[in-house]
Amino acid sequence: MDKVSIDGRKLGVNFNSVGKAEVLIWAPRAEKATIRIREDQDIELGKLDYGYWQLTTDEIHPGSRYRVILDDQEWPDIASLNQPDIHGPSFAFDLREFQWTDQQWQNIPLEDYIIYELHTGTFSPDGTFEGLSDKLDHLISLGITAIELMPVAQYPGNRNWGYDGVFPFAVQESYGGAAGLQKLVDTCHQKGLAVILDVVYNHIGPEGNYFEKYGPFFTDKYHTPWGNAINFDDAGCYGVRRFFTENALMWLRDFHIDALRMDAVHAIKDFSTKHILQEIKEYTEQLIKKNGRRHYLIVECDLNDPRFINPLSKAGFGMDAQWTDEFHHALRIASGGKKEGYYSDFNGIGDLAEAFNHGYVYYGRYSAQRDKLFGADPEENPGKQFVVFSQNHDQVGNRILGERSSRLFSFEVQKLMAATVLISPFLPMLFMGEEYCELNPFLYFVSHTDPELISAVRDGRRKEFAAFHSEGEAPDPQAEDTFNASKLNWTLLKQPPHKLMLNYYSALIALRKTKPALRTLDRQQCRATVDEESHVLIVRRRYEDDVVTCLLNFSNETRTVFLADHHNCRLIFNSIDWQWNGPIYTTAIIPDGPHFTLQPQSILILEQYV
Repeated sequence: MDKVSIDGRKLGVNFNSVGKAEVLIWAPRAEKATIRIREDQDIELGKLDYGYWQLTTDEIHPGSRYRVILDDQEWPDIASLNQPDIHGPSFAFDLREFQWTDQQWQNIPLEDYIIYELHTGTFSPDGTFEGLSDKLDHLISLGITAIELMPVAQYPGNRNWGYDGVFPFAVQESYGGAAGLQKLVDTCHQKGLAVILDVVYNHIGPEGNYFEKYGPFFTDKYHTPWGNAINFDDAGCYGVRRFFTENALMWLRDFHIDALRMDAVHAIKDFSTKHILQEIKEYTEQLIKKNGRRHYLIVECDLNDPRFINPLSKAGFGMDAQWTDEFHHALRIASGGKKEGYYSDFNGIGDLAEAFNHGYVYYGRYSAQRDKLFGADPEENPGKQFVVFSQNHDQVGNRILGERSSRLFSFEVQKLMAATVLISPFLPMLFMGEEYCELNPFLYFVSHTDPELISAVRDGRRKEFAAFHSEGEAPDPQAEDTFNASKLNWTLLKQPPHKLMLNYYSALIALRKTKPALRTLDRQQCRATVDEESHVLIVRRRYEDDVVTCLLNFSNETRTVFLADHHNCRLIFNSIDWQWNGPIYTTAIIPDGPHFTLQPQSILILEQYV
């Protein structure tokens, strides 16, 4: 059986060094396979072992339209690189044509990632990679070091979050296609920005899903929120595993993506002796050795299982980092959010301290919502393996009205939440627009073409929020107005409250970068303690001789905090300073310890000096 290729993409249609098209299709159920490049011209493929079909031809050129014919049935190529119409012909594309200028680029260390998650279609007015490029200088000025693109694999129509992708190798045409993505990444590297790409290996979208026409891509052994699971361990899974492993390698190798964020890997069902994530990691390591570039693998996982982020040498899956939703949940409740739904298992500031100290909130503790002991303690995993945030696309977009924190919390609480993320010993992530209090919502939107599916999606959203009618009617996901309402309003940057918040975020990020105790993600040198009665959190960070103490008051009242080791201590940041719309001028004030007065919903950051 052919192994996954490190050197170049093999599946689908590709072009070799002399310009000939090399075609490789996996269709183990077919008795015959051909490529149709014109209505009157079919080219037969030769049969290989294990269900693969192969062809080398000079009849296919970059830009050529083609269809795959399996036993006289005509389908798009599920490994297509260019698929503008998910039901129409595929188009050949040569990945080697783009002229890269990032030869000197070296991916930045993972611990230096300050991530900015964005949706290409709503981030800029025209919703394209080119429009995104025009805004990169804003992100650099803010202090961002890595952008994270929500999925760009081809989906139905031109409006979608991206998690309904049905052609994993094709780049969304309305964004600018494969060439547009290559240009964007090249531009980011020129400007010193790393690029993370969100990929979906736990399901395939419903409309335009032709995978079962090719082979056993799904199994009824397991069920997921999206139906039958992708077949990573049942009969015939070898071709499925290769398909997704080659997909991961393509993004890293051919698009120069610096890191992949893998969506909801807890929904990947795989009891093979080698988990698919481990396999992707091993091939990624081979690619790193070959091309000399560092790549990271980040996962979304809600199992609180360190095995996902433990190294291969310790029987882990080797993922470099994971999203940590529990930090978000605890932070929201500590900040006054409602304890409902999955938030009901969180108790606010005490659990926030647990997240600081353990990475997870539930690390073997009893979970009332699950009615069992849940999670394991990732005590040996460094801070750089946890991505934390106060907002993300899910937590905003899965609300009935898609409200951001700017609509749910006061200006002071928003500042406190931002500071909590940025003083943590973890990788901080911002969701697009939060840095200037974007007011527009981020709603759930689609642009399906199947009337029955459109109706099902609408009904599903109504039922999901049936208990929340007092908050309003769920916006129609199919309506273009829903999509347009979710676009960022860049004119807000010129208005005082929003410009002030942008400056606040920039100052916090700059402080994180310049203070060794904040920049160094050593969880062993971070300790959070809490006074639950006063609703105050104290976070102590240390690196060598640099010591920083952060006092966070989540209450609505003034609090006094006693610090025994207050000597040689000075204030370096105060969220209620006049420059952040606060009532007092506090720059360079030397506090009168050991008692420190905290204004409501505020943070003081102190440093010890010699």
